[in-house]
Amino acid sequence: MQPLSHHLLTMAYQNGWANHRLYKACLQLSQDEFVEPRCSFFGSIKATLNHILTVDWFYLNALESEQRGEAPEADSERFFQPQEPYATSEELYAEQAQADHRLIAYCSQLRDDQLQRYVSVVRPDWVQREQRLRLLSHLFEHQIHHRGQVHTLLSETSVRPPQLDEFFCEDEAHLRAQDFAELGWTEAQIWGR
Repeated sequence: MQPLSHHLLTMAYQNGWANHRLYKACLQLSQDEFVEPRCSFFGSIKATLNHILTVDWFYLNALESEQRGEAPEADSERFFQPQEPYATSEELYAEQAQADHRLIAYCSQLRDDQLQRYVSVVRPDWVQREQRLRLLSHLFEHQIHHRGQVHTLLSETSVRPPQLDEFFCEDEAHLRAQDFAELGWTEAQIWGR
């Protein structure tokens, strides 16, 4: 087992699990609650979830392109046009789950000696070059940050925000067992036991 690359894989699984739990809550919202303007950076739960997804598409394109030895999408702005491609939590959940599976698949192929490879990220007026490890760390932090915003916004609705922080502790496996069953995952699949 490769310690750092395996940690990144567990982070990809944690990301997918947290998104699954967050969307289970969002799917209980009425459409009015989902789109209601709220005091937040993006202005609604819908807008924030769309932002998480489009940024995932943007970075996944760069990461997967580099992995295949190809140039990333030259028109990187296409990932953000429109800014909110999906109107409902059902549509967003389906697309986010696909993005989460792509990230897990990407991380499952990583090895420690490959983490310093550079990835090209096309910005509107320049090409940024970042090491895989740094780019993945940024992507995970982006997800955590904005999921936290949605979690807070849920507290203003009729739906209770879900617990999102019971992933890494071995003794808390029972707290994620139902979600793992829904996702088709096992502890052994993630932790290598």
